[in-house]
Amino acid sequence: MKNGGFLSQPVNGTKKSVLLSGRHPMIFEAAPQDLWQSTVHELTNILSPHGAVGADGVTRTYALGDFSIHFFLQLAVIIAACRVVGWLGQKLLHQPQVVGEMIAGVILGPSLFGLLLPEIQAAVFPKEMKNVLYTGAQFGVGLYMFMVGTSFRLDHFAKKGKSAMAVSFAGISAPFLLAVLITPWLMTIPGLFTAGISQFNATLFMGACIALTAFPMLARIINERGLANSSLGTLSLTAGAFDDAVSWCVLAVVLATFGGGPGIAVVAIVGGISFALFVVTIGRKLLAPLGRMVEEKGEMSYTILAIVMICFFLSAFVMDAVGIHAIFGGFILGTAMPRGKFVEELKKKVEPFAVIVLLPMFFTFSGLNTRMDMVNSLEMLFVALVILAVSVVAKFGACYVAARMTGEDNRTALGIGALMNSRGLMELIIINIGLQKGIIGLPLFAMLVLMAIVTTVMASPVFEAVYGKKARESGELDAVPDNTRA
Repeated sequence: MKNGGFLSQPVNGTKKSVLLSGRHPMIFEAAPQDLWQSTVHELTNILSPHGAVGADGVTRTYALGDFSIHFFLQLAVIIAACRVVGWLGQKLLHQPQVVGEMIAGVILGPSLFGLLLPEIQAAVFPKEMKNVLYTGAQFGVGLYMFMVGTSFRLDHFAKKGKSAMAVSFAGISAPFLLAVLITPWLMTIPGLFTAGISQFNATLFMGACIALTAFPMLARIINERGLANSSLGTLSLTAGAFDDAVSWCVLAVVLATFGGGPGIAVVAIVGGISFALFVVTIGRKLLAPLGRMVEEKGEMSYTILAIVMICFFLSAFVMDAVGIHAIFGGFILGTAMPRGKFVEELKKKVEPFAVIVLLPMFFTFSGLNTRMDMVNSLEMLFVALVILAVSVVAKFGACYVAARMTGEDNRTALGIGALMNSRGLMELIIINIGLQKGIIGLPLFAMLVLMAIVTTVMASPVFEAVYGKKARESGELDAVPDNTRA
């Protein structure tokens, strides 16, 4: 009889029924109340550990089957929460789906779900399962950044040179300057940075966090609002792409030099640069025939898709192995992929699964690490507000001033500042790396999550208020379709 069946067999001379469970056999008298009690026991302990007894002689460890049970339930809860909160964000706040998913991740963590229903939250998301969720989260965000790389357009850099470079320089220099001013103060507050980090590395990390622009979300807002061919759209995309590139390079330097000694730093920097050069030069040529094959057949075969995914996993492995991060490997490989029909087919086959299933795992993993209750004093609240204010001034204010100085009118400059101020998913990626690598502590992580959400949520309404509404009234821009309002 297979698991879950019943057998009658003699036990100590008495005929009893044996329930063959997949985890532990139970023997009981064949009475209805016993069967009911056993069934209730099994159902109420589905999420309990069923492995061997631990060293304390009482607590059980999680068996292999427990991991899959939790993983499937977690995915169902995560996807449902992200879709519902994302839909509410679209309907009530006119925000993109991804903004709602960012908030859903925080809701599922200890900041709300764990605060209101701690036992249930701990049962669904036990700490022993975080490693499984972490792996899925890295796969999801790495694949997403790979898809972002396939959409990266170098032609944006050539269209709006002077203004774009001025805005970009302001969007980089002002955040790092303000990071130089506030980081020494932040390092005096226990728990924000991990012990042993140098002021230099802490300043670089804070500067990168403040300087970052949500380039994928920026591109989405610009496309949805009909700005792709406008002067404002081109300028913002160009400056945002350059700002993100500089921020990621700075982060790579911090990761390469933080706590690993000179050997690890050399491997990370040399390995990362060598890999990037190989991919964008030789790798691009090696991948070109795949593009021609897709163009000829009009579709992407499973074999070509398999080759692409092998390349992605190897790229993620290399960048993780040299000590930087898998997302760099995914993004760099994406920039080298053939364009045209190849990217169209790749997005059809990969992007829906990455965006609907995998990426929400990253938001949730980030949310599980977010402890808003650690901002639990007036001092901590003041620090969080200072970081938020500095971040807005450094991006919105600096980019606005730079645009005005290069001849843009006041309304256009305000629109550029509003778009450049959005942090979005990119901020969550960078601060998760900082937490994972031991650069920042949980309180600062929570403050930066708050900054990322607030600056992202304010981007669309502020843009509409300072530029979009009047531009649509005057006919400069088309109306925003209801199904794409961000």
